[in-house]
Formats: sequence, structure tokens, C-alpha cells
Amino acid sequence: MAKRDYYEILGVSRDSSDEDIKKAYRKLAVKFHPDKNPGDHTAEERFKELGEAYEALSDGQKRAAYDQYGHDAFDPRARAGRAGAGGGFHDPFDIFREVFGGQTIFDQFFGGGGGRSDPTQPQRGDDLRYDLEIEFEEAVLGCEKEITVTKPERCGSCEGSGAQPGSKTKTCPTCHGRGEVIRQQSFISIRQICPTCEGVGKVVEHPCRTCHGSGRRDQPSTIKLRIPAGVDTGARLRSSGNGSAGLRGGPPGDLYVVLHVKAHEIFQRDGDDLLCEVPVSFVQASLGAEIEVPTLNGKAVIKVPPGTQPGTLFRLKGKGARNLQGYGHGDLHVRIDVEVPTHLSSTQKAKLQEFSDLCSGKENPKSQSFFEKAKRLFQ
Repeated sequence: MAKRDYYEILGVSRDSSDEDIKKAYRKLAVKFHPDKNPGDHTAEERFKELGEAYEALSDGQKRAAYDQYGHDAFDPRARAGRAGAGGGFHDPFDIFREVFGGQTIFDQFFGGGGGRSDPTQPQRGDDLRYDLEIEFEEAVLGCEKEITVTKPERCGSCEGSGAQPGSKTKTCPTCHGRGEVIRQQSFISIRQICPTCEGVGKVVEHPCRTCHGSGRRDQPSTIKLRIPAGVDTGARLRSSGNGSAGLRGGPPGDLYVVLHVKAHEIFQRDGDDLLCEVPVSFVQASLGAEIEVPTLNGKAVIKVPPGTQPGTLFRLKGKGARNLQGYGHGDLHVRIDVEVPTHLSSTQKAKLQEFSDLCSGKENPKSQSFFEKAKRLFQ
């Protein structure tokens, strides 16, 4: 099945700003979040689809590549090149290789390592990605987390050499020391790195029994993370040196942790500002009252003046999320929801009817104005 257009998934146009894309993603991610749709496989797939689209369009360089080449920009088969009408497929990453010396920015960020200009030299390990889901409060207030990542680590048995103690190297039997192989497909010759020696041209006579000659083995690693206050879904944290171990003594790559914030049952977020709806009774809205409202740092008291209407907003300055760039805190906006009483007793109904009989219409100026306009409409 063909993949859907990323802009269509987020419901935005191709000329949308970065902020518009972020707002669209945040709104839909809350709607389709698995916590809000337990057991709904369709919602779960939609949530994953939204994350993939946002990751591509929230990054300027990835978005530029997608705008020009579509999904082929992230397809390894398309990147490798394939013959077709008009003389073959153009690799969309060539323009980035010109800037980054034969390696694309995407390779550098998620798994390119240190390149293969000289495969006999030490090579930096691959960068890795880890998706971490955190609570709403943890994102707003900041926290520390521990994650366990299974990743290639230097083999302790051979100290990363890939050989048993005393074993010697020999010429690779696959490429005969060239470090590359040539595969013929019809009239096209494709030159590739040798899969046996990975471009080195030599292999060890007796590979390490633990890592089977790779010099690395997958091992679980526990990593501590400090998540700063004010992060939101899509934020990426870099854990230096916690990626894959390097080859032939090369340094390890980095680990990039991509954050996904759970929806909250009371608060919604708009940038650094928070929003919550607080129900008040008909009597409180009519006569006025002091009510307690929740904040992420405890409780606060606001004064509801007499005659407060549904939807009225109150702002609690500085009670929102912390700004990541250090520009203080956002605000908490409290929206009043006037609750209409239900399940009234006969006595309560009689009292309300008595109150209604005492009303002249001036108590409800909006209703009076509306019906006066309606009368003029039908005259």
C-alpha cells in the first residue's frame, strides 16, 4: 500500500509554517494518543503515522528533501539508485553529500557513523535513536529518567579486535583483498563494499567465539537522562557516547532520545501556556464565589465575579510551562464551565420556578437582546 502524503496526514498545506505544522501535530497527537483510545488499533497506527510525518516535516533539511523527492528521500533502495526510464534514478542525497564530503546529514544523524573513506582506519560507531514516552507533568516540570538500551558494545573477550588471542589475519576470500566486490546486473556493473570483510580486505583466521569476529556484541546498557523542564513532544535529547561502539578502536556514536508526551486528563498545552476547564455551579456563577483551581505546582484561588458567563477565561500568570530558552514561564488559562443542575427534587424545582416568576428579563440581557433581534427579523 502506498504511503500517504505527510502534509495530508497532518492536515496542513505545503506552504505551512513550522509553527502551523507543530500545532497541527500536537492537536492530532492528543486526539489519537493510545492512552485516549485504549485497544483501538486504528488510532494506534494513526498515532505512529503522525509521528513519522512530524519527524520529517519538523526538520528543515528533511522537509526540503521530502518536498523535492517525496518518500523516496527516505527510502534506502531509492538512495542506492536504480535503473529506470530516462537513464536511471537520481539520488536525492547527492546535494547533501556535496556539502558533507560524501556523507549525508541524515547518515550523520541516524546511523552513518564516521563514513567509509578508509575502511582500515578506526571508525566511529553509529548514532542510535530511542523513543521515550513521559508523563505530562514530567515534560512541564522536568525530571530524571533511566532507560535501558540494547546496543552494540565492544566485545570484552577480544577487546574489539574480532579475533581469538594469537589469531592472525589473512586475505579476504570474497574480494581477494580489494575490499569491494563487483556485481553484474544485465549490462550494469555495481561496485559494493565487500560484505565479508566490510571493505578492509582482510579477515581473521579464527574469529572470536563471543562476537563471531565483529568485535562487538549486543548488550543492555542503563543510561540516566536529565529531561529539562518545558520539553514537548518531538524534542530530541542527545546522550553523547551512548550510541553503538566504534569499529577498530573508533569512538562510539551518540544516542538521540525522542520524547513523546502523554495527554493529561485536566490540562492542555499551547506552547508554554496551559489551559484547563473548571466547572462551577449556576449559583456560584450568578452570585460570585472564590474557587480553588489546580495547577501543576499545587492549588490556586481565583475570584469568580457575580454574573460570570460560561467560557470566561481567567489568567494565572507564570503558572504555565517553563520556557526551554530560559524566558520565564507561560501562563495558566482557566476557562469557566457553568454546570446546569440535573436530577432536581420537587422542592428544588419549585424554588427555581419561584425564582423564574420573579425575573423580569433584565437578568438575562443577552437573551433579551437576541429575541428582540429575532422579532425584527420576522416583521
